[in-house]
Amino acid sequence: MSKIPVIIKREYLTRVRKKSFIIMTILAPVLMAALIIVPTLLMMNQQQDFKKIAVIEDNSDLFKGVIKNTENLEFVYLDNVKVDDLKTTFEQAGYYGILYISPEIVNTPNAVQLISKKQPPIGLLQHIESSLEKDIERQKLMTYNIENLDQIMKNVDTKVSVQTKKIGDSGEVEDTSTGIAMALAYIGGLLMYMLVFIFGSQVMRGVIEEKTSRVVEVIVSSVKPVELMMGKIVGIALVGLTQFLIWVFLTMGIFTVLKSTVLKTENLTEVSQNMTKSILSDEQQQMAQEQSASVNPDMAEFQQLFTSALNQPWGLIILSFIFYFVTGYLLYASLFAAIGSAVDNETETQQFMLPVTIPIILGLMVAMGTMQNPESSLSFWCSLIPLTSPVVMMARIPFGVPYWQLGLSMVLMVVTFVAFVWMAAKIYRTGILMYGKKSSWQEMWKWLRYSG
Repeated sequence: MSKIPVIIKREYLTRVRKKSFIIMTILAPVLMAALIIVPTLLMMNQQQDFKKIAVIEDNSDLFKGVIKNTENLEFVYLDNVKVDDLKTTFEQAGYYGILYISPEIVNTPNAVQLISKKQPPIGLLQHIESSLEKDIERQKLMTYNIENLDQIMKNVDTKVSVQTKKIGDSGEVEDTSTGIAMALAYIGGLLMYMLVFIFGSQVMRGVIEEKTSRVVEVIVSSVKPVELMMGKIVGIALVGLTQFLIWVFLTMGIFTVLKSTVLKTENLTEVSQNMTKSILSDEQQQMAQEQSASVNPDMAEFQQLFTSALNQPWGLIILSFIFYFVTGYLLYASLFAAIGSAVDNETETQQFMLPVTIPIILGLMVAMGTMQNPESSLSFWCSLIPLTSPVVMMARIPFGVPYWQLGLSMVLMVVTFVAFVWMAAKIYRTGILMYGKKSSWQEMWKWLRYSG
């Protein structure tokens, strides 16, 4: 009677009862949620320090009053003051820094200097740059003697936002978002890489530990080496699946809480207003409020993103992730088990690990490029090649993959992992009981061909 179920049970229960497993299983989705919640809460409650900045022009008043004050910024335009005279005393005078504007800015974009003792925040720099850019554009247009120029510029000021739609085979249309697809591609590819590599390495370390402690000699007296290897691989695979499914349910629970608390409409409006106040000048804020009197553009954009997120093929993504995790894990775990059986300690694994890890690292690199061009030839072939397809295919699925490509990739994965498990079993049964002899690729090839 096969002892594989007994070994699977032992490997599974031993690992899921560990405190480290319980802690990481609970903390992982909480940490992911914190990456969303904490920045949102900080944005809602942030209080920026008030900054007063001295503005000095070089014998000119061309830009006087151009940079508007905001809730947290005050620009004081000084006349008949030299920058060198103020460099050592601006802090005592209550200024955060000195903004020096040269008349050469019209032809030289970097003829503006912000002198301060601290690194200025990006919002401050963007406010200054956008104010000066718009005024320079206005002044240049004024040279063409156009009547009612200010009104014309307000009328022609236009923003364009491309709304993406996805049409199905039956003609139904759904809102989509390239940004969300890229985020899912990144998370899916990186998570697949981490899980396959982490749990595959656990198999190798477990094999080495049992071999060096000579426990395996006792175990193989009642269990075949192949059964021991398969029981260990499948047991750890179930541990990984358990952790992933718990993550899915915890994430769904956290998302439900977020939807009813932090992501409520009034909170989102407050976030949008705080962002507007911190970036725009008073005049720009007034214009934004007038434009959002009927529809808040930030709110509309978020609602579209939220709808697009819900329209993602979550069923296909989750099922595909489970399939590629299981098959990808079995493929790499069998290789890790074979390596673990061929060495006496972890130090000796270095010569064997590089050829095994290069394909999955290559898959992660291709997956990162897939976010930019999911239909490229490199992404296509790497999503079919079994050694890279678990990572690359998970990066392609959010952008839409033809079912024949997905099916072909899955068939190739099944065939390949079966072949790899068979080869690893032949190496494992010989190497697991060999001690004191340094193994090599040539030696492992002999074990592979051994038919006894």
